[in-house]
Amino acid sequence: MADWHFHFAAPHWLWALLLIPVIAIWVRRNRPRNRDNRLEAYADPHLLPYLTGQHEQTPQSNNHILRWSLLWLLLCLALAGPRWDARQINLFTPGADLVILLDISRSMEVADVRPTRLTRARQEIEDLLTQNSGIAVGLIAFGSIAHVIAPISEDSDALLNRLPAISTELLPSQLQGSRLSSALEQAKRLLSAQPAENSRSILIISDGDFADTQLIEQLQALRQEEIRVHLLGVGTPGGGPVPGAHGQRFMTTSENRVINSPLDEVALEALAEAGGGLYQRANFKSNDTYALIQTITANAKTKALAQETTLIWNERFYGLVILIMLWVIPSFRRTQWAQNQTARELGK
Repeated sequence: MADWHFHFAAPHWLWALLLIPVIAIWVRRNRPRNRDNRLEAYADPHLLPYLTGQHEQTPQSNNHILRWSLLWLLLCLALAGPRWDARQINLFTPGADLVILLDISRSMEVADVRPTRLTRARQEIEDLLTQNSGIAVGLIAFGSIAHVIAPISEDSDALLNRLPAISTELLPSQLQGSRLSSALEQAKRLLSAQPAENSRSILIISDGDFADTQLIEQLQALRQEEIRVHLLGVGTPGGGPVPGAHGQRFMTTSENRVINSPLDEVALEALAEAGGGLYQRANFKSNDTYALIQTITANAKTKALAQETTLIWNERFYGLVILIMLWVIPSFRRTQWAQNQTARELGK
């Protein structure tokens, strides 16, 4: 269905056209008086304005005012956004719901992957949201306790804006460790509020080493409820020392030994198998998040929202922008030529 109704997307820019008569009146009122003709004995007429600092209103200067007024008119019309010829389309809702569980325990500050595991995890979430197609996403950050950062939504930009603020400082320093059970329960509650016909998934981003027991049984129960659990491991098997808190360089044991935190891939793979999902290790490429998206959306079906439509307008401002560019760009060359010509005249 087409709609040929012409209108402006931002009509408030048209108020800027009022500057044209204001500037024209100002130029006219500030036009200098006739010069004493005796000055012409000292220099050529076209050089006098550069010597006296005054410019007479000439037919050429009038043409300049007219030309720049027309240019301002075209610019304001382009900024106002002329549009017509709209298409009416049906709205769709994603057929897949995903809750991301991001580990923010102290071990995620280990720098065995640069710059840190947590920074890499945020980058992986950005990749997933950028590649996302047909998935509504929510986010929970967890350590010793779980925080809902964002509910399940199709607004990826809002979630991207919140990512930089997620750090290990969200957890009290006296409460450390990764406890996944409560985060899984909160994810289950978020997913239960979504349409029953949607495919439901959980993605855990962590380095492993969970303090919970009975995780295998909990994931198997989620699988029975048709909630698939996927794992994305961040780190290296060799691991690295865990940064300390309150000025302490590294965390240590009671025997004053530096605590080393490796990526526990064996445990993560076992959790993915119990949850009926996929395990991937995070890397610098986008193939890890792409594989997860393909798995999550494999059985998802987008569906149209009943009687809800929107209009997609064909924007026409670009025609005016092209016209302005074709007009303005040659003027730079003419201005440079005029300056060089004036310099040669003054040098004689």
